[in-house]
Amino acid sequence: MTDSGRVEAFSDGVFAIAITLLVLEIKVPQARTGHELWHALGSEWPSYCAYVVSFLVIGVMWVNHHTVFSYIARVDRTLVFLNLLLLLVVAALPFPTALVAENLRTTPSAHLAVAVYGATMVAHAVTFVLFWFYATRTGHCFDDRVDRRAARATRARFGLGLVIYPLTVLLAFVSAPLALAVHGLLAVYYAFNQTPVPTVAEDAGSS
Repeated sequence: MTDSGRVEAFSDGVFAIAITLLVLEIKVPQARTGHELWHALGSEWPSYCAYVVSFLVIGVMWVNHHTVFSYIARVDRTLVFLNLLLLLVVAALPFPTALVAENLRTTPSAHLAVAVYGATMVAHAVTFVLFWFYATRTGHCFDDRVDRRAARATRARFGLGLVIYPLTVLLAFVSAPLALAVHGLLAVYYAFNQTPVPTVAEDAGSS
C-alpha cells in the first residue's frame, strides 16, 4: 500500500493533456477576405460541437475522479492498474472527438463516428465501474471518513453509465447530432448529480 498522492498527480497530468489536445483538432481556416473567413469559421461548426462536448466530458470526469480520490488515502497495486485502465480511455477521447469533427457533416460517416464516440464512453463507464467496485469491495483504500458499507451501496448508481452509454451508440445510427447532444447533456447531468462518497459523519447526522 502506498500514498495516493502520486497516483492522483499523475492522473491530473493525463486529464490535463487530454483536455488540451482537444483544441488542436480545430483547424485554422484559410481565407482571403473577411466574408470568406466568416464562411470558413462557420463551416467549422462540427469541430466546435465536438470540442465543447468532449471538454465537458473530460472536465466532469476529472471533477468526479478528484472527488473520489479526495477520500482515498492509500492505493494498492490493483487499484493503480485499474486507475491506469481508466486513464487509457480518458487519453483516447481526443481521437473519437476528431473523428466526429471530421465526419459530422456526412450522414453515413457521421453515424459511425458518433457511434465510435459512444463506444468510447461505454469503455469509460466500464473502467470507472471496475475502479469503484474494487475500491468499495473492502474499503481498505479509503480514509476513516468513509462509510464503507454505504459506499458499497452506491455501486448501482455508479454503474448507471453501463445502461445509458450503450443506448447512445444505438441512437447514433438514428441521429448523429442528437446522440452527440445527449453526450453533452449527460456530462452536464453528471456535473450536478454526481454520486457523493458517503461518510460516517453524514450518516450520523442524518440519523
